[in-house]
Parts: sequence; structure tokens; C-alpha cells
Amino acid sequence: MTGSMLFGAFMAALLYVLIPGPAFLALLGIGAGQGRKAGALFMGGHLAGDLLWSTLALVAIVGAKTIGTMVFDVLGLLCGFYLAWIGWSALRAKPRQDGAAVMTVEKPLRRGLVFGLTNPKGYPVALATFTALLAGSSNALDFDALPALLGVSFFGFLMADIILIGIIGAGMVRRFYRRHELAIVRMSGLLFMGFAVQAVWHAAPGLLGWRKP
Repeated sequence: MTGSMLFGAFMAALLYVLIPGPAFLALLGIGAGQGRKAGALFMGGHLAGDLLWSTLALVAIVGAKTIGTMVFDVLGLLCGFYLAWIGWSALRAKPRQDGAAVMTVEKPLRRGLVFGLTNPKGYPVALATFTALLAGSSNALDFDALPALLGVSFFGFLMADIILIGIIGAGMVRRFYRRHELAIVRMSGLLFMGFAVQAVWHAAPGLLGWRKP
């Protein structure tokens, strides 16, 4: 276990949460409508999903050497197709007829928990960020290192959550979101399409037998 490996896992977790995606947009909407406390509860529930998807990504990275990549390639492909659907829906979003600009969630903690555990963006993005930042330590990665990697990743998630909660509670951010909600949603659609391409690009070679062993 090296310091660079632990730092890489910490940064991967930090960036994983800070990269705009479905949860980021949901947090903006909740924060704009209900304030920082509701946003914090949402992110607290979402943390369970962060841990689940990052664990799967790390198992995929380490386990590819011993258990193969088929299961993870199928999961990545399904996530990619779902991301493409989310992106296309966001690109085709239309203004709300009722004039409402923000969302109201009665139980933000539960919403965050469900959202985090079912967020299909989680796996491909976690896999991409952890792979990129742990590539330099690939030879030292093994299952014995997983507990420590997940531990520092947890702190990375917490740090990113604190940053986001601080941002969404600012009055300027809430006003900006209310004023430009439709544009933000549509731009996020482009991001989701990009995530979809990345997920399919990573999974397809293994499923088609093109990936070199």
C-alpha cells in the first residue's frame, strides 16, 4: 500500500461526487427549493449509493485479473444505455407549464438513499475516475488493499458532500438555478450522453472479444 495509491483513491472519490450528473442536478433543485438542510439530508442518503458503486468499481478493477470482466462489462453496457436515455430526455426537456422552477421533496434523506442506490451513472463514472487515478498503482492493487481504499474513498465522499452542500445553500446559486433551470437541465443532457459513450466504449470491447488480455 503506497501513499500515492491512497491519495489517488481519495481524489477519485472526491471527483466522482463533484462531477455533474443526475444527483448533482437533483441536489441543485432540492437546495434551490428547500435550502441547505434538505440538501444535506439528500446527500447523506446518497452516500450509501456512492459507497456501493465505488466498491463495485474497485472490485472490477482489482478482480479483472482473477474473475474476468464479463459481469462488469454487462453492467457497464446497461448503465451506458440508460445514461443515453436520461441524456436524450434531458435534451428534450420543455419549460414547466405551472411556472414552478424548483422541486420539493418531503423526505430528502429517503430520496437520496433511493436515488444513490439506483443511480445508473454511478458505476461507469466511478469506474472511469478510479481507473484513471489508480492506473499508476495497478500492479500493487489487490483485494487486501480494498478496505483501505474504501476507507480513504469514504473521506473523499464526505469532503465532496461538504463542498456541494456549502455551494447549494448560497443564495446566489439558488437564484441562478431558478432563473436558468431549463438550460441547466439541457446542458446536463450533453454530459449524460458523454457518460453513456464512455460506458459503452469501455464495455463493448470486452463483450465483443476485442479487448486484449
